Amino acid sequence: MNTNIWTVDKNVENLSESRQIQQAAQALKRNEVVAFPTETVYGLGGNALSDIAIDHIFQAKGRPSDNPLIVHISNREQLIEYVDKVPERAEKLIEAFWPGPITVVLQHSKKLSTKVTANLPTVGIRMPDHPVALALIEAAGLPLAAPSANTSGKPSPTSANHVEKDLNGKISGIVDGGETGVGLESTVVDCSNDEVVILRPGGVTKEQIEEVIGPVKVDPALFDQETAPRSPGMKYTHYAPSSPLVLVEGSQTFFTKKVNDAKREGKKVGAMITEESQGLSQADYEVITGSRKDLSSVAHSLYRSLRAFDDCELDIIFAEIYSENEIGSAIMNRLRKASGGVIIKETDEMNNF
Repeated sequence: MNTNIWTVDKNVENLSESRQIQQAAQALKRNEVVAFPTETVYGLGGNALSDIAIDHIFQAKGRPSDNPLIVHISNREQLIEYVDKVPERAEKLIEAFWPGPITVVLQHSKKLSTKVTANLPTVGIRMPDHPVALALIEAAGLPLAAPSANTSGKPSPTSANHVEKDLNGKISGIVDGGETGVGLESTVVDCSNDEVVILRPGGVTKEQIEEVIGPVKVDPALFDQETAPRSPGMKYTHYAPSSPLVLVEGSQTFFTKKVNDAKREGKKVGAMITEESQGLSQADYEVITGSRKDLSSVAHSLYRSLRAFDDCELDIIFAEIYSENEIGSAIMNRLRKASGGVIIKETDEMNNF
């Protein structure tokens, strides 16, 4: 399959009428699969009303088809059409954060492909805050199911180049609208029951949500590798670089010791660290994710940083950990998934003496 690249300028007027967007929209109408940018990561879009299109998404990603997908819309009329009702607290979240990086899980109206919903009574739905995404959805006239546009298990793509590397020849096209902004997927909030639950942390933090609707719960599966997650896109191993990733909790001295211990074993070692630790890890290859003073910079660079190790032929990668407050919760969720929950703690080693 020839994968088209449609390069667009997100700042032009009447973007939905541009030749590139129109061509991509026609492909979607033919139930083909097209990658496109959102404010979070690049999505792999397909007609959410078509079983054929959804099958193409799963085939391209190499992902099992028993996982629900998030549906992307461009206007409130589509929301009303594809969900059964919008509870008050969901309405407040939508008013506060749409368009934006938050997905609300609601009872659906049974008009979507059952392969989108995995035969569940609910669907995750969001309105992305990106002019290219909104223009494409508008031009297609369809709700778009769109998981991240990467091979299943790999770090999510934040640029068209990432998508092309993973999926070239597997999808009809890529709408290149430049690098994404937030860098992490949307926050998923289940509003389908009386109890509101965060199923996946993301670009909108728990603290921001609680400012709008009061206290909310968090899915225990976010902290327990053995518990099956309830969120779309979280059922299988995600975000892993090519080499084993190990999280390190402790001082800079402890981090450097772990690096040097591995090097003495003859291993080629990578380190994923912040600007504040640059040059201190003594690893063979360092990747800087951002600054601890601004964790949004870490979130923005996280997937690009994980992908940066892929061509280095490393034996192991050590990564710093972060505070679980605000956006740090989403960062640590992705790092736990990427590492398979493997973490070395300085306090544990001290207690062994």
